[in-house]
Amino acid sequence: MPKPITDTLRLLQGGLFVEQCSELFAQVIRQVDETGKAGKLTITLDLKKVSGAIGVLAKVTDKTPEKAPDSELFYATVEGNLSRDNPNQRKLDLRVADAQPKQPVRQVDPETGEIRQPAAQGAA
Repeated sequence: MPKPITDTLRLLQGGLFVEQCSELFAQVIRQVDETGKAGKLTITLDLKKVSGAIGVLAKVTDKTPEKAPDSELFYATVEGNLSRDNPNQRKLDLRVADAQPKQPVRQVDPETGEIRQPAAQGAA
């Protein structure tokens, strides 16, 4: 009974070949999962007789599906240019809010539900 081919694959290139195959296999799996497209891993073993022994040339290739680049959205202007802003939409006057509230924050007693007045600023 012949031994499993995986035993021979582990011997090729001092074990580096099977590691390379495993890394490429995992990479193809991740890309197939991410893109939903088909991928392929091909392991080729070229065998030929060399001076009474068998020479093995091992190659691994992959066809990893590539993720399509995201398209950018722009709006056409009447001048024939592209703009990130929609020319048919009003601009909002957005500002960064102050870090400190203008009014002191009130506290609520969790047991009674009583609203307490905040302590005066600078009072100790």
